[in-house]
Amino acid sequence: MLRGFSSSPLLLCSSGASPIFNELKLSILRKHEAESPRIKTLLQRHGTAKLSESTVSSAYGGMRGVTGFVYEPSLLDKECGIRIRGLTIPECCEKLPKSWDGGDSPLPEGMLWLLMTGAVPNERQVWELHEELHRRADVQAIEAARKTIAAMPEEVHPMTQVGAGIMALQTYSKFASAYRQGRATKSNYWEYVLDDSLDLIARLPHLAALTYGRLKTGQTQVANPSNPDLDWAANFTNMLGFKEKSFWDCMRLYLSLHADHEGGNVSAHTTLLVASALSDPYLSLVAGLNGLAGPLHGLANQDALSYLFEMRDKCKAAGVDINDRGRLSAELEKLTWEVLNSKRIVPGYGHAVLSMTDPRYTCFREYCVKNFPDDELFVLTDAIYDVMPGILKKQGKVRNPFPNVDAQSGVLLQHYGLKECMFYTVLFGLSRQLGVLTGVVWDRLQGRPIERPKTTTSEALLKKFNIE
Repeated sequence: MLRGFSSSPLLLCSSGASPIFNELKLSILRKHEAESPRIKTLLQRHGTAKLSESTVSSAYGGMRGVTGFVYEPSLLDKECGIRIRGLTIPECCEKLPKSWDGGDSPLPEGMLWLLMTGAVPNERQVWELHEELHRRADVQAIEAARKTIAAMPEEVHPMTQVGAGIMALQTYSKFASAYRQGRATKSNYWEYVLDDSLDLIARLPHLAALTYGRLKTGQTQVANPSNPDLDWAANFTNMLGFKEKSFWDCMRLYLSLHADHEGGNVSAHTTLLVASALSDPYLSLVAGLNGLAGPLHGLANQDALSYLFEMRDKCKAAGVDINDRGRLSAELEKLTWEVLNSKRIVPGYGHAVLSMTDPRYTCFREYCVKNFPDDELFVLTDAIYDVMPGILKKQGKVRNPFPNVDAQSGVLLQHYGLKECMFYTVLFGLSRQLGVLTGVVWDRLQGRPIERPKTTTSEALLKKFNIE
């Protein structure tokens, strides 16, 4: 049940906090106070109304189609894709502020503000939020994480290394400290969670860059020092060692569009579930990132890229010129049927909710068309896009025969020289924290209880339905 919020907004402005942090808090609070009476009326009038049906099939099938909880930052619409606070992906790309350093892509700082407040920020707000994140990139905390990462065997997966680094940062949790000291109460949990979340968002790019440096060189260090003049995505890409400004703008797009995808996916739901036990944001995010590391979730983009490489190599082995679109399409259709007839799936196609081409795929495709239309992998990806939906429709086993974001995202990274596929899930996690941490902030602000669904057993169901 939602609780009312009676504290005066002026009391929420900490004298030691920056003006933009206070402004962000007040913007969040105002949205909460505007919505809270309406949600209270909703619960009073329709609290017993059913949102969906839980069936025997859904109980065994991963709860597909079951609406089980409220998640404020975004909603997945099967007809138009993800809506971030009501805005579609094309609307986000159009409306969110762009970098002061040039480029056409939306700033992740703007996406974060939109997720948190429900409002599109202005240029001043994204600039000051950028400064706030640089200020929160505490050198001592990052060094503690660096030592933890450096102590791990080099062959450990980058996602595991990043997770260990976050756990090293957990000792800096303001929520955990306030809770231990009795300063955290139900009315201010969300403020400490917001504080921790901004710290995490500020520091995780450094952990990711350290991990990438180790993957590339064996040394746990960034390629270039942090530059406070650069925005969040550009600074991160520069710390990886990439100085091409067009890649910086590409990374802004990449990190903005992966930021959230409703609350029912594994990473989001896991983060919220762990946080519902009042675990601090560090513990909660690590849990979510561990889910993201699974082959059926965040590793899907690597599978899609591997499939793309396989198709490229087979086409070349057959003597097909990648730029001969007619012959390429014919060969891809033949190869695709061979894959399907061998009981394999085509990664990057289909989605659990969507019934159309993922708008994120479309956005990335448009970026490729504009910036490198002759790139070999993009030409191949686009040719697959031409033939695949028709093939999958004819096969009749896939509900949604259209591509999702994984079918295109790796192409951008490959083009700019970031070819270490093991690192791609780290990029996904770096982006996804923006959405899931917003979800945790709003869960604590709205006073959500610990999550505890009911379960059953096969024995109980067999008995219920008289199955001998």
